Order: sequence, then structure tokens, then C-alpha cells
Amino acid sequence: MPIRPSIAVLAGAICTACIAVAASNYSASSISDDLAAKADAVLGQSENAQVSAAFVTPGGWPTRHPTLSGGENLDEKERARIATSIAGIPGVGGIRWSDGSMLAASAAVPITPMHCQKDVEALLRARTIRFEESSSSMDSASRELLDEVETALRPCLGSIIAITGHTDKSGPEPGNLALSRERANAVRNALIRRGIPRDGLRAVGVGSQKPVEGLDPSDPANRRIEFSVLATEPLLPTPVDTPGPR
Repeated sequence: MPIRPSIAVLAGAICTACIAVAASNYSASSISDDLAAKADAVLGQSENAQVSAAFVTPGGWPTRHPTLSGGENLDEKERARIATSIAGIPGVGGIRWSDGSMLAASAAVPITPMHCQKDVEALLRARTIRFEESSSSMDSASRELLDEVETALRPCLGSIIAITGHTDKSGPEPGNLALSRERANAVRNALIRRGIPRDGLRAVGVGSQKPVEGLDPSDPANRRIEFSVLATEPLLPTPVDTPGPR
């Protein structure tokens, strides 16, 4: 039976998307593997040997934001010193201890809004914050992705973070605008619950007015959330931000 042209085109599009995701994931894995090797070299020093760094999310995705574990018997000053030494590795993002403490930034590696912007864009390159159809309810994978977005944004607290909701052109534009606003606000509220100050978050919906370049306006891939980190007066982070109980 001959294959319909529309089916062939759809199959080709799916294949291309799969290859793009695989390539992006491979690139991210390569970067995180390189950072992990450099972190192991730093942690290989005798006084740091009991600490390990995992450059992978709970869901198994590679990340530039490591989780440090071990060193439960170390005092806070020593933990901060070790975390700061890892933060000094070029390319490493925000650092979290498995018990809840977080290193906001290292004085040796100044963090700018552009760093945070690139971190978030890298997270959203292979994955998307997804919503149920015609709804502002996020799925479980998107909630996990927002945990990583929160970590990427935290070093730039004090900047204005714009959250923009987009839809495809499949419905009437007044409804698209309302839905895109609801989704942007849902993401804003989720970030507030994760500890990002509400005063720095701006949510806006643009409906289907700004489709992804090169995509048909009706393509479902236009349903997305974008972040813009706008420079103002960033807070000066302390070496350890909000130590967690141990």
C-alpha cells in the first residue's frame, strides 16, 4: 500500500524532533560529564574526599547545577568552602546540598542575569513546560522541570524575571490570550511556592501572536513558556543561602 504524503511528512517531522532532542540531550550529557570530572578532581583532595557531586536531576537529566552529598560531620564553614571551590569551576551553576543548603554563588564567579537566562534556555531547549489541553494545570514532569528552573533563577534574585505564556493559533484569539495569561500565572505561582520572591516575577500572556520562528502558527509546539531575566540591581548573595537543617 502506498504511503500517503501527509503520513510521510508527519513521520519525518517526528523523526527530526527525536533526533534534535537526542542531540540536545547528548550535548547536555557531555557538558555535565566534563563538569563532573572536574568536580571529582577538586573533591579528590583529602579533606574533601567524603563529599561527592552529582550533576544529574532526580529525574535522571544532566544538569550544570550539582547536588553535593556527604560531609555530614563537617561544620558550615568547611561545607561553604567546599561548595565555593566547586562553584569556581567554569560552567557550574547554582549548587545544592542534598540536605537542603544552597550555594547562591561564588565571589570568584560573578553571576549576571545573562548567566541565568542562558541556564533557563538550556533547560527548556530539550524539554517543555507542558499543560493539559485548554488548561493551566501542569503535568508532573513539568513540575520537576520547574524545580530546575527555580535553581537556575535563584542566583539572580533581585532581577526582574518575566514569564511569558504562548499558545498556538488553534482557537479564537481572545481565548488564547486568556489561556496564555493563566498559564504564565500558574508558572509564576509555582515559582513563588518554591521560594522565588513574588515582587520580582512578572507574568504576561501573548496568545498566539509570537509563534516560534519557522513553525506554522497552528503547530502545538508554539504552546510554551518563556523566561526573560532583566537586569536591575541583583541581590549580593552570601556564600551559603538559607542553610537547611541537618
